[in-house]
Amino acid sequence: MDTLRVIAIHVEEPRRNHFEWVLTEQSEGDWHEIDRASTTLSTYHAAMAAGLHALQRLTPDLDRGPRRADVSRISVQETGDSNASEPDNGAQKRSVFGFGPIR
Repeated sequence: MDTLRVIAIHVEEPRRNHFEWVLTEQSEGDWHEIDRASTTLSTYHAAMAAGLHALQRLTPDLDRGPRRADVSRISVQETGDSNASEPDNGAQKRSVFGFGPIR
Protein backbone atom coordinates (compact mmCIF):
# COMPACT_ATOMS: atom_id res chain seq x y z
CA MET A 1 0.00 0.00 0.00
CA ASP A 2 1.36 3.44 -0.95
CA THR A 3 0.09 5.48 2.00
CA LEU A 4 1.86 8.25 3.86
CA ARG A 5 3.63 7.07 7.01
CA VAL A 6 2.96 9.02 10.23
CA ILE A 7 6.45 9.73 11.55
CA ALA A 8 7.34 12.17 14.32
CA ILE A 9 10.69 13.49 15.43
CA HIS A 10 11.53 14.71 18.89
CA VAL A 11 14.65 15.50 20.89
CA GLU A 12 15.48 14.05 24.30
CA GLU A 13 18.03 15.36 26.80
CA PRO A 14 19.23 12.29 28.75
CA ARG A 15 21.81 14.46 30.55
CA ARG A 16 22.07 18.24 30.73
CA ASN A 17 23.33 19.62 27.38
CA HIS A 18 23.43 16.15 25.78
CA PHE A 19 20.70 15.93 23.13
CA GLU A 20 19.60 13.06 20.94
CA TRP A 21 16.97 12.82 18.22
CA VAL A 22 14.32 10.08 18.13
CA LEU A 23 12.05 9.06 15.24
CA THR A 24 8.75 7.40 16.12
CA GLU A 25 6.01 6.08 13.85
CA GLN A 26 2.32 5.74 14.54
CA SER A 27 0.84 2.37 13.68
CA GLU A 28 -2.68 1.34 14.63
CA GLY A 29 -2.90 4.18 17.13
CA ASP A 30 0.33 3.38 18.98
CA TRP A 31 3.74 5.06 18.62
CA HIS A 32 6.85 2.95 18.10
CA GLU A 33 10.48 4.07 17.99
CA ILE A 34 11.96 3.42 14.55
CA ASP A 35 15.35 5.12 14.85
CA ARG A 36 17.45 7.02 17.39
CA ALA A 37 20.76 8.88 17.49
CA SER A 38 23.67 6.65 18.38
CA THR A 39 25.50 9.54 20.08
CA THR A 40 24.40 12.71 21.81
CA LEU A 41 24.90 16.20 20.40
CA SER A 42 25.72 19.39 22.27
CA THR A 43 22.67 21.45 21.21
CA TYR A 44 18.97 20.91 20.65
CA HIS A 45 19.36 22.57 17.25
CA ALA A 46 22.05 20.12 16.13
CA ALA A 47 20.05 17.14 17.37
CA MET A 48 16.86 18.28 15.64
CA ALA A 49 18.71 18.98 12.38
CA ALA A 50 20.41 15.56 12.49
CA GLY A 51 17.06 13.89 13.24
CA LEU A 52 15.43 15.64 10.32
CA HIS A 53 18.30 14.46 8.16
CA ALA A 54 17.63 10.88 9.36
CA LEU A 55 13.97 11.35 8.41
CA GLN A 56 15.03 12.69 5.03
CA ARG A 57 17.09 9.51 4.44
CA LEU A 58 13.88 7.49 4.99
CA THR A 59 12.13 9.59 2.34
CA PRO A 60 13.31 8.93 -1.23
CA ASP A 61 10.98 11.60 -2.65
CA LEU A 62 10.58 14.64 -0.38
CA ASP A 63 7.74 15.95 -2.54
CA ARG A 64 5.66 12.83 -1.77
CA GLY A 65 6.88 12.16 1.77
CA PRO A 66 7.66 8.83 3.44
CA ARG A 67 5.40 6.12 2.05
CA ARG A 68 4.57 2.63 3.28
CA ALA A 69 5.79 1.24 -0.05
CA ASP A 70 9.24 2.72 0.76
CA VAL A 71 9.60 0.56 3.89
CA SER A 72 11.42 -2.05 1.81
CA ARG A 73 14.39 0.30 1.66
CA ILE A 74 17.13 -0.44 4.18
CA SER A 75 16.84 1.90 7.16
CA VAL A 76 19.77 3.46 8.98
CA GLN A 77 18.97 1.34 12.02
CA GLU A 78 19.16 -1.88 9.98
CA THR A 79 22.54 -0.98 8.46
CA GLY A 80 24.07 -0.41 11.89
CA ASP A 81 25.39 3.01 10.79
CA SER A 82 27.02 4.27 13.96
CA ASN A 83 27.25 7.80 12.55
CA ALA A 84 23.52 8.18 11.89
CA SER A 85 23.24 11.15 14.23
CA GLU A 86 25.96 13.11 12.44
CA PRO A 87 25.89 12.82 8.64
CA ASP A 88 29.12 13.04 6.66
CA ASN A 89 30.39 16.49 5.67
CA GLY A 90 29.13 16.18 2.09
CA ALA A 91 25.61 15.47 3.34
CA GLN A 92 25.86 18.30 5.84
CA LYS A 93 26.59 20.82 3.10
CA ARG A 94 23.70 19.59 0.94
CA SER A 95 21.05 19.29 3.62
CA VAL A 96 18.58 22.13 3.89
CA PHE A 97 15.71 20.07 5.25
CA GLY A 98 13.81 21.28 8.32
CA PHE A 99 15.96 23.52 10.50
CA GLY A 100 18.27 24.47 7.63
CA PRO A 101 21.77 23.28 6.83
CA ILE A 102 23.29 20.80 9.23
CA ARG A 103 26.60 22.13 10.49
